[in-house]
Amino acid sequence: MDVSWEEFGWERLADGVGRRRLPIWDATVGLIVGEDSVLMYDTGSTVREGAELRAQAQALLGGRRVTHIALSHPHFDHILGTAAFAGAEVFGAVGVDALMRRERDDIRRSAVAQGVAGAEAAEAADLLVAPAHLVSGEWTLDLGGRQVLLANVGPGHSGHDLAVLVPGSPEVVFCGDLVEESGDPQAGSDAIVSRWPAALDRLLSLGGEEAVYVPGHGAAVDASFVRAQRDVLAARFGVS
Repeated sequence: MDVSWEEFGWERLADGVGRRRLPIWDATVGLIVGEDSVLMYDTGSTVREGAELRAQAQALLGGRRVTHIALSHPHFDHILGTAAFAGAEVFGAVGVDALMRRERDDIRRSAVAQGVAGAEAAEAADLLVAPAHLVSGEWTLDLGGRQVLLANVGPGHSGHDLAVLVPGSPEVVFCGDLVEESGDPQAGSDAIVSRWPAALDRLLSLGGEEAVYVPGHGAAVDASFVRAQRDVLAARFGVS
């Protein structure tokens, strides 16, 4: 299985764990493969992009389908492809479901403002899939022969930040936009900046010193990068 990740345009991170860096915004999509189930972390910026990811994953996995989705946070470039995954169980941080329904039009406007075609943004907003499974603390998900931990580590970058820890050698932590490598961390109007450094402390406690940390945008990093970014954010926002 793992020898084919790069052939299909994905980056192998560990046994049965990979990610794809999407074009334009360099957003991360993660894929975690168990014996029985397959988890995708984030789904892209449009239904079309989600369908492309679905097809790529099925080709990579010999026809197996994505069965579970975890959404890192409710920004358009991470969630608007979810409707392409019919039947998948969708997870998110507690409260994100109500926010997505309430702010559906704001999400659409944000996508258009960032360059998504109006028709594609409208389609994705109309078909927006809010998580049915809400994580208030931690949720262990059994994929068959592999358990992963969904952790509500926010707020920080947004009010609803969900990370995924994949045990193994190495351990892999999907961070969402709590960590960014290809640019400075972005603090929009929904960021809870006073609590962002503490969210990164929680990420580091999950993964430890030897884990691979996968940012929402950019190349995979190590614990020292996350710690340095935590300190930069603390100084930037005047919090400890």
